[in-house]
Amino acid sequence: MFKSKEFKVGLFSAITLVLLYYGFDFLKGRDFFEKTNKYYAIYDNVDELTKSSQVLVNGFAVGRVSNIRILQEKQNKVLVELEIDSDIQLGDSTRAILNSDFLGTKSILLDIGRITIPAQPRDTIRAELAKGVFDQLTETAEPVADNLQTTIRKLNAVLDNLANNSQELDSLFRNFQRTPVLLNNALVTSNEKIGEVSASLKVTTESLDQALAELKPTLRNLRVFSDSLKRIQLNKTMLKTQKAIEDFSAIVAKLSAGDNTASKLLTEDSLYVNLNKLLISVDSLARHFDSAPRDFLKPLGKSQKKLEKERGKQP
Repeated sequence: MFKSKEFKVGLFSAITLVLLYYGFDFLKGRDFFEKTNKYYAIYDNVDELTKSSQVLVNGFAVGRVSNIRILQEKQNKVLVELEIDSDIQLGDSTRAILNSDFLGTKSILLDIGRITIPAQPRDTIRAELAKGVFDQLTETAEPVADNLQTTIRKLNAVLDNLANNSQELDSLFRNFQRTPVLLNNALVTSNEKIGEVSASLKVTTESLDQALAELKPTLRNLRVFSDSLKRIQLNKTMLKTQKAIEDFSAIVAKLSAGDNTASKLLTEDSLYVNLNKLLISVDSLARHFDSAPRDFLKPLGKSQKKLEKERGKQP
């Protein structure tokens, strides 16, 4: 019975230790149920990189650092073993970049790149060190420092020119001091001239007002004359129009009376009858000339008797 309790306690302790070991590894990021592939990267300096550090692709954890050891035969370089999910395919252009954040946490950033030749498990991939904040600031500050030095040199040149031209500057400042006096004199002269011009303009304006006042009666008379002239012309036009209407009425009256040629042409049809008879005679003469042109073309023509005789023979 005693041995049975000891066995149970030992078995429980062993199981607990195993669970603690694998649980600790699981907390480090190791998944026992997922297949992984091992790859290697060689660094000159790992900057306090430790086991179980994460391996990231675009910020996503795809593995961990499983082992780190020194290669004394290769100038004490550091060999880092990476356990990466088997779903992640690496290639000949993949880089393992050792990175550090602001808190000092180390990690491996995988830049997979373009895969031309796929990498096989346990292959060694290219290792690089990420640029630190100091390096980035240095690279950014170098152009600024160069521009600052250039600016300082230009400023020194300007100061030298100012020192060399101090006398000219003094003369220029003295001229500036005399400028307000000259300006005041010019303003006084201008004010006097402006006063004279204003007085002359006032006199001219008064004269113009007087001339306009004198011209108003003339303009009023001219307006009255123009209105009278318009009325006279209108009366003449009305008289001419009335006379034309009276003449036209007289002509119409004469035509209506019937005692003249024009009225007879309008009222009688004798002219129409005579013109109709004339047209009939001309038409008969034309038909006769067309049927017997010899009666008209002989020197003396035919006598009246012959004509009547020939007409009597015609059926």
